[in-house]
Amino acid sequence: MDGTERTETLILASRSPRRKELLSRVGIPFEVDAPETDEACSLPADQAVAELSRRKAGAAALLHPGRFILAADTLVSLDGRVLGKPSSPEQAAAMLRALSGRTHQVYTGVTVRGPSGLCLTGVDCSGVTFCAVPEAEIDAYVRSGEPLDKAGAYGIQGRAALWISRLEGSWSSVVGLPLYLVRSLLLEAGFPLVQPG
Repeated sequence: MDGTERTETLILASRSPRRKELLSRVGIPFEVDAPETDEACSLPADQAVAELSRRKAGAAALLHPGRFILAADTLVSLDGRVLGKPSSPEQAAAMLRALSGRTHQVYTGVTVRGPSGLCLTGVDCSGVTFCAVPEAEIDAYVRSGEPLDKAGAYGIQGRAALWISRLEGSWSSVVGLPLYLVRSLLLEAGFPLVQPG
């Protein structure tokens, strides 16, 4: 592989199948390498997703110098309280009860690092409103296991879509990767979105 090919393929510093699917859908070539990073962060959600995406991109850049790196982090916030990934089915159910009938914010931070070390970060905020969700539906959703690896204990691309009465912002951001922001940062970093072929 020569230098040109190396810079035309992103390193996606995320194991999220949802982020991989979104990038694949829009035809951006990438490889996955998501080194472990410290995800402890006590900052407010909008600042935390920026910081965590920078950490992830930095860790990947150490392993892949001279490559384009893309990293992201998503958090759900309700009344200023961060809802990360639930640690148990009981915590997932409690999160979903708290979101029921309410509007919450989904913050996604995106960091792109260029081959020269240029580091660009942006944050998207989208508002999501749930209808009042019956307890039986919450219980069934938690039993399915779907909420357990997702910030806020739900995925907009799954069964929880049935509860969303209003979305203000970017659907792809709520999934975990705001594609319009990815495009903007990649272009600013010099990544060739339109590749010869």
